[in-house]
Amino acid sequence: MHCVKIADDGLVYVYDRINDRIQVFRKNGTFVKEFFFEKNALGNGSVWDIALWPDPQQTYLLSADGENNEIRIIRRDDGTVVGSFGRGGRNAAQFHWVHAIAVDKLGNVYTAEVDNGKRIQKFKVTSDALR
Repeated sequence: MHCVKIADDGLVYVYDRINDRIQVFRKNGTFVKEFFFEKNALGNGSVWDIALWPDPQQTYLLSADGENNEIRIIRRDDGTVVGSFGRGGRNAAQFHWVHAIAVDKLGNVYTAEVDNGKRIQKFKVTSDALR
């Protein structure tokens, strides 16, 4: 296990970086479901951090994948990847070990990189697809 986030509906999201998965539990510890991503990822795994989308239902999870250097947009109810952005590199909108992700109430996405990436980037939603 790497980190934990609790959704407004009480579901607990545990992300297991090395095993390329997000597990979902109830607060009492009851297992609900799990989602796997990039199961063939080597190295440090494919789930480094997650953020909950700020709509009332928290419809989506955004998952930072530091091994593959991308952000996945995941439907929270079934784990389907509905989009992604980013790729490896040093320029704007590229990542080197994207490690942390946060979303504010307006839907602005903030990412932080580790190792020698050492920067924070802000992404602004320009589409109505996630609203």
